Amino acid sequence: MSVKIFIDGQEGTTGLKILERFENRTDIEMLKIPDEYRKNRDVRKEFIHDSDFTFLCLPDDAAREAVKLAEGSNTRIIDASTAHRTLDSWAYGFPELSMAHRKKIENSSRVAVPGCYPTGFLAAVYPLIKEGVIPEDYPIVIHANSGYSGGGKSMIAQYKKTPREDKLGSPWQYALNQTHKHQKEMKIIAGLEYTPIFNPQVGDFYSGMTVSVPLYTRLLNKKLTVNQLKEVLKNYYNDAKLVNVCDYDKNVIFAQEISGKNYLEILVFADEDNDRVLLMSRLDNLGKGASGAAVQCLNIMMGIDETTGLV
Repeated sequence: MSVKIFIDGQEGTTGLKILERFENRTDIEMLKIPDEYRKNRDVRKEFIHDSDFTFLCLPDDAAREAVKLAEGSNTRIIDASTAHRTLDSWAYGFPELSMAHRKKIENSSRVAVPGCYPTGFLAAVYPLIKEGVIPEDYPIVIHANSGYSGGGKSMIAQYKKTPREDKLGSPWQYALNQTHKHQKEMKIIAGLEYTPIFNPQVGDFYSGMTVSVPLYTRLLNKKLTVNQLKEVLKNYYNDAKLVNVCDYDKNVIFAQEISGKNYLEILVFADEDNDRVLLMSRLDNLGKGASGAAVQCLNIMMGIDETTGLV
């Protein structure tokens, strides 16, 4: 028996990528709103109420409005915006973080899909905080590099414009004043006492992402070697299907190599004395960082294999 799916914001980058992951599925029925009614409140409400699951691929305020439109229905909401990620009343859509996260997703009618940067950060850091390796008051610094598709349709158009601005051929940093909207999410979900410093960059490639966290082992609760840190992470994600803790023996890495994938890689590097460690996650910002994660949450909520349509 198929379930009815509606994507509110289906023409955006995330909505289109969710649709791609449904192309060969026979267990769902897509409800597609006519283009002329995409912004019609009453028609959107009808589609939300008629669906079993609605994905919200909208700006934050529009996502909040959509949740109000869903009131009085049995529709289960999967929100890809920033609007609800830190609310206790919503399930946080990163099932690999813990069994509690997975069960809440499975049973909830309201699931907030994590941001792409927080996904990379939390994948590497969350287990080490929960296992008592990283103290909650550690002065966390995050460096990240993403493909330009993370900026949505407007940024994609900016990069694909012919001719385009020469400056776009070089990486560029933003959120220099430390007010990126993902910082609150990273702090709260990780259980940190202090907001991390966050240094995001955009590169001249479509998709893929690396998120790196440097650590001084002298400041950790436990000074572990690089192999011991890997072992902690491998044990933590032992049963995970879409998070892989990798052995990597090269001294250079490319974010774009994981473009188009729905899984996430975790890597750990250190100097010879294990004094300075670099935790790194690599993922597709449109895959495990957005639409792939949203579909994974849907699968869990449906009670089917979480990788359906993702491998």
